[in-house]
Amino acid sequence: MKIAAIQMVSGTSLPANLAAARLLLAQAAAQGAELVLLPEYFCIMGLKDTDKLKLQETPGQGPVQDFLSQSARQLGLWLVGGTLPMATEGAERARNASLAYAPSGQCVARYDKIHLFRFAQGQEDYDETRVLEAGTQPVRFELASRDGHVYTIGMSICYDLRFPELYRALQADLLLVPSAFTYTTGQAHWELLLRARAIENQAYVLAAAQGGRHENGRRTWGHSMLVDPWGQLLAQQAEDAGVVMGEVVAARLQEVRDRLPALRHRVL
Repeated sequence: MKIAAIQMVSGTSLPANLAAARLLLAQAAAQGAELVLLPEYFCIMGLKDTDKLKLQETPGQGPVQDFLSQSARQLGLWLVGGTLPMATEGAERARNASLAYAPSGQCVARYDKIHLFRFAQGQEDYDETRVLEAGTQPVRFELASRDGHVYTIGMSICYDLRFPELYRALQADLLLVPSAFTYTTGQAHWELLLRARAIENQAYVLAAAQGGRHENGRRTWGHSMLVDPWGQLLAQQAEDAGVVMGEVVAARLQEVRDRLPALRHRVL
């Protein structure tokens, strides 16, 4: 099954970000991708944290959800929409949600980011809890591919990557990691963490990142990639917008799991 991670350098304009995403999605579809993953905050990287609150949507209603549904249907893709802000009961908080759409345009899964990022180093200061409410439940869905195989897809978002217990709970064939890793933390840990999650869970890992300098002055690490169940890096793009293509192969999953049946050796 061909899959793709979309790397972006999103800005402050929702229409401009959606237009950029659509071009990259069409490129992935033209290359035969069945599943495409957009990065975290693909729809906005605001000038301040509260900018995302202005774009809050309710389930089934809003321009970002309309865009994702229409793109999935028109391009014939399984599309996982990075993240977008979804409304909560209080206007001062949103959920950072990742929505999965079938080629029919139907939303088949929603995952709300469980682990909220906090990091302080010099002039860098991030705290997602200022405007976000944490999710509570792991989420996965099943995908029937054109090759006749059914794959279990595990959903996660960015900072979740540092919490291996979430990925163990997902028990998936393909783990998705839409992200906006900072340049500092990405340079130090991004590839190491992605390859570790793949090895630990004997699963493919597809990570779609923000990658470059943004209008708001922030620099993200990029390096969107696909890692196989043995921890091998199959495809990658360092910085700037682009499409990272690769394949999930059912036989490769089975080979790795049979050769070293670590998942069956678990005790705790």
